[in-house]
Amino acid sequence: MKKLVTLILVLSMFSAFSQDEQSLKEQVNQLKEDNINLNHRLDEVQKLVDDVVWFNRVGDVAFIDKVYIYGPPPANVKNPTAMGANNPVKFWSYVFIPKNIDPNKKYPLLVFPHGGVHADFTTYYTHIIREMIAQGYVVVAAEYRGSTGYGRGFWEKIDYGGLEYEDVYASRNYVLDNYDFVDSKRVGIIGWSHGGMIALHNIFEHPDDYACAFAGVPVSDLILRYGYSDDEYRELYTAPYHIGKSPREDIAEYKRRSPVWQADKLKTPLLIHTNTCDDDVYEIEVEHLIQALKADGKKFEYEIFQDMPGGHSFDRIDTKAARKIRVKIYKFLAQYLNPPKPIKSVEDINRAAYLPF
Repeated sequence: MKKLVTLILVLSMFSAFSQDEQSLKEQVNQLKEDNINLNHRLDEVQKLVDDVVWFNRVGDVAFIDKVYIYGPPPANVKNPTAMGANNPVKFWSYVFIPKNIDPNKKYPLLVFPHGGVHADFTTYYTHIIREMIAQGYVVVAAEYRGSTGYGRGFWEKIDYGGLEYEDVYASRNYVLDNYDFVDSKRVGIIGWSHGGMIALHNIFEHPDDYACAFAGVPVSDLILRYGYSDDEYRELYTAPYHIGKSPREDIAEYKRRSPVWQADKLKTPLLIHTNTCDDDVYEIEVEHLIQALKADGKKFEYEIFQDMPGGHSFDRIDTKAARKIRVKIYKFLAQYLNPPKPIKSVEDINRAAYLPF
């Protein structure tokens, strides 16, 4: 009898412990969920603050607007039969227009997708926007699906190497449809890193709609990139709301999203930059793209910079060396876009973005 009572007590204690453990796990999971949601709310606040900074730092030379437009329906829909599930994805885009334009003339457009797997168009690019505005470019920068600062739902609509580039293309079309002073024959696209990848996809899929493109340190081969990245980075792609599989499980899908496997589509004048000390998009990845373009007999321009200080951001930072490289980029673009006041020297860049006179 005593043994039976003891057994009952042990089982009761074990059951209580199991229930407590389960309850603790549920609480931990809820805290993790709350923390994720809090981080997204903080990103939204940061985005609002950065928008104010845009007006303070660029508002003297440009009219700045933030327009709400749409791209294709989501790539992943849990319940495609639900009402509204196949509605277009709505997103914001920045539009920068030089204040000194003559609305009776035509001006070139630069489409400028931001980088980062999950990121946004921030005042990191203040000086570059001022440089573009000084030349007479209208600029559009899409906050395409998956961008940071617009809530968790939008963040999880990410479609890296997929429909995001169609969002960017939609921002191009929006400007041409709504601003009569923009010349449809003088549209270029420029981007770095993930933005460079989006630029490549745009000219590969819409070659007749861009006069030229610049791709700086572009993500080029997702299969190669997945191989040299860490697990935290890989999980951004294998997440259930995203690709949901690794390259081993669906290599064709990763090829579809990689510019290197679309090299045969190039028709647009293109300039590519990479840096041997880039610790984000390794030089070998961009070299693979360069080799693929050469193998297909494509005409394009490129430069491989040797251990340039700044690594991944070597030609975007504010050093004199970086400004010299941006002069090269602007000269390439000007050949095809003919801006009213092209930048031809570092002194021009200094006047445009760095000096108060």
